[in-house]
Amino acid sequence: MAESSSDGRPQTTRRRFLTGAAIAAAGAALRGAPDAARVVGANDRISWGLIGCGPQGTTHLHDLMAQIENKSANCAITAVCDIYQPRKEAAQALTQAKLYHNYEDLLADDNVDVVLVASPEHWHAKMTLDALRAGKDVYCEKPMTRHWEESVEVARVAREQKRVLQIGTQWTSQKVWHRAHELLPQLGQVVWSQTSYCRNSTDGEWNSKIEPGCTAETLDWKRFLGPAPDRPFSAERYFRWRKYWDYSSGICGDLLPHQIGPLMIVLGAEMPVRVVATGSVLVQKDREVPDTFHMLVDFASGHTMLVAGCTANEQGLTPMVRGHEATMLLGRSDLIEVKPERIFAEDFEPIRETVDDPVEPRQAHQRNFMDCVRSRQEPNCGLTVALPAMLAVGLAEVAYRETREVVFDAEKLQIVTK
Repeated sequence: MAESSSDGRPQTTRRRFLTGAAIAAAGAALRGAPDAARVVGANDRISWGLIGCGPQGTTHLHDLMAQIENKSANCAITAVCDIYQPRKEAAQALTQAKLYHNYEDLLADDNVDVVLVASPEHWHAKMTLDALRAGKDVYCEKPMTRHWEESVEVARVAREQKRVLQIGTQWTSQKVWHRAHELLPQLGQVVWSQTSYCRNSTDGEWNSKIEPGCTAETLDWKRFLGPAPDRPFSAERYFRWRKYWDYSSGICGDLLPHQIGPLMIVLGAEMPVRVVATGSVLVQKDREVPDTFHMLVDFASGHTMLVAGCTANEQGLTPMVRGHEATMLLGRSDLIEVKPERIFAEDFEPIRETVDDPVEPRQAHQRNFMDCVRSRQEPNCGLTVALPAMLAVGLAEVAYRETREVVFDAEKLQIVTK
């Protein structure tokens, strides 16, 4: 359970999967990526098993079914799993797939090739680790894990088991970010970048409808809690878990990875070396997590990334990379603009380029994952991007909740204790 500091801000209670020499050993393993053996042939059908049939999981089901129907993807939905009876029944009715209550039973199903983890965040690490060790390739919704230490262990096991792991930051599969990376040298020395994820709603962000039929008889409450602290049954916490530290870091883990991942593709992903964060609950007083959150991340190259988030005002920052010679603006999902700095204006012409990308991002991300399951290549949001992105948001949560600057050793993959 979270404790409070003298100013009332909750302090972080974190489970450490790896410490000391174990984290150092994991770091050494990550730096060498072993070749993976082929599991699914180039023309073989890929069978999906879904863990978590809530709104996001059901959206994935609809996307996959659409691709199956229009024959744009050679796959099938073989199994679905949930702990809330109405969601289980709805998912099975939609897919006609085999139904499971315990996800471990789904992982033991030899008819499941790949697993999609769409559970609440506090289950991401455990389910992903179990799936990897069961010999499954995994598509896990973002954030990669609830806490930063868990991401180090997940990455180590994915390498060790030679599995394909895609984190569900679907915008990393948009072509615009990859083209922007190709244009990055036009900027000269990169100085700093910015991005944000800001939303607003009249009833408060993440106040999902609480279904009256949710009771201790229809929901396996102990199973929902899992690795989280023990608490009495609460339909509020089940449907609105993003508002509570036990299950989520709110804006930090749920929204900001959407922006950090694509920006890391543009810049070339790096491990963070220093992180600070600030924010507060200013408007939406019904939650533990802040409704306004900002973070600064320093990287070893000297580059600094500014990331802002808010669920009480929708006016965000234009995604932008500032270089010494020019600035790149990425304000639309299909447009790249490169504008020279005034003192270099005579050296080259501004660039304005539209990138055609007809595939919906989530479906493009699913296809990228399936392509990599067949080829054994790293997907668009594989460990190269997903691990440093998770470390950035995970360390930002530590910085916010412990009211301090967090310095990180990118080689040993551990926080530097001062």
